[in-house]
Amino acid sequence: MEPTHYDLIIIGSGSGNSLIDPRLDGLTIAMVDDAPWYGGTCLNVGCIPTKMFVLPADHVVDADEAARLGVTQQTTAVDWPAIRDRIFGRIDPISAGGLDWRERQAHVGVYRETATFVDPYTLALAPSGRRITADRIVLAAGSRPRQVVEPDADVEHLVHTSDSIMRVDELPARLVVLGGGFVAAEFGHVFSAYGSQVTMIIRGDRLLRREDEDVSAAFTELVSQRMQVATQERVQSISAGPDGGVRVTTVAADGTERHHDADLVLNATGRIPNGDRLNLPAAGVEVDDAGFVKVDQYQRTSVEHIWALGDVCQPCMLKHVANREMRTVMHNLLHPDDLVATDHRHIPHAVFAHPQIGAVGATEAELKAQGRPYVVKTQRYGDVAYGWALEDQSHFAKLLADPQTGKLLGAHLMGPQAATLVQQLIHMMQFEQDIESVATQQYWIHPALPELVENALLGLVEQRREWLAGRLRAAGDTGQVS
Repeated sequence: MEPTHYDLIIIGSGSGNSLIDPRLDGLTIAMVDDAPWYGGTCLNVGCIPTKMFVLPADHVVDADEAARLGVTQQTTAVDWPAIRDRIFGRIDPISAGGLDWRERQAHVGVYRETATFVDPYTLALAPSGRRITADRIVLAAGSRPRQVVEPDADVEHLVHTSDSIMRVDELPARLVVLGGGFVAAEFGHVFSAYGSQVTMIIRGDRLLRREDEDVSAAFTELVSQRMQVATQERVQSISAGPDGGVRVTTVAADGTERHHDADLVLNATGRIPNGDRLNLPAAGVEVDDAGFVKVDQYQRTSVEHIWALGDVCQPCMLKHVANREMRTVMHNLLHPDDLVATDHRHIPHAVFAHPQIGAVGATEAELKAQGRPYVVKTQRYGDVAYGWALEDQSHFAKLLADPQTGKLLGAHLMGPQAATLVQQLIHMMQFEQDIESVATQQYWIHPALPELVENALLGLVEQRREWLAGRLRAAGDTGQVS
């Protein structure tokens, strides 16, 4: 059977699907994706449904915390099936509609099969055995959950990942969460708020260890007030529990064996790129030691006509990064003689747990490791007007700046609306605005919560002035600062 030839093959229907817009109508395109859903991780099992589960959880926690404001509320019930069905009653039709639309486009061939390279221009499809070729190929194959320990066969159905946990039939009375990253934190928040007894098991001593250390430590302390956090434990096995559930056996730092019994287990120990499923060596596409496809600033792989975007090549694994890289690939496919690069300088992220986190740029530990001078200001929510209204006692913004240039180096917010409040700080870093002009040359609405950012910036300005004054004094008041 002769291969079917296309101008372009795209592997992956997440951000890769967004490549197929009217600008490419003149090309014949193959879309290949063997996932059980269409539209990628974010739409079906990632960002969108998880945040739709988070919002009801936030309402529950808000009701629980209203007492400090003089309001007594009580959450009498959380209807898990109703929440689940409302969410996927919206998402599933969108996924199905997207697939239907693609399949009806005359210039697009959709293949719900597994693709592997035969050579740099040819893909074999399974299970059909068909082959397709193209002049150019885009790898947007995404990622999948990492398996920490293979569960015993008789409890496999009780061990879930983020791909499946949102569709379970009943809310578990007890849930063990393996991992301490953002996926674990968000699901821990959801299930504990809904009424599950949640135990989080982590190998280290803090949750969200990639955050700034002050944020990570404070987050761990606050979460430990709502659920059990088992630190410095390594999972050894997942087997049947004594009560018909599932048992997670761990080894603690002191070598003792511990048991955690639950009704369900959520494996949230990270994700791995799907490049290893594509037989990349047959195409000559290089990967790094962690399995991510190597790309240059233009999103080209080591093979000139093969491009990559999103989780398959980007360790941060964020949808907004995949979308940005998609726009780069789109331009470069259309303008091969005028390539543009993806700007990865200031990649922000957020954690939609309780408390919420928004961050961009360097952590304090990273600046110390680099030996880079910096000034730092930590601003408490409770010290600004809206924070008073919230009676906030636990949350803060931490900003770091270069004392020589006055440019922001990092921003780390933990508390209400953190993922929104950080946006102006992303803007500052992207457009290289200095802290003093942003803090003093615009109006900040009083008593709105953005005053948290204003006061943090004003504090940084003062820290910078003191740093510069100290350098002048050290130089003998000569004005020649080394």
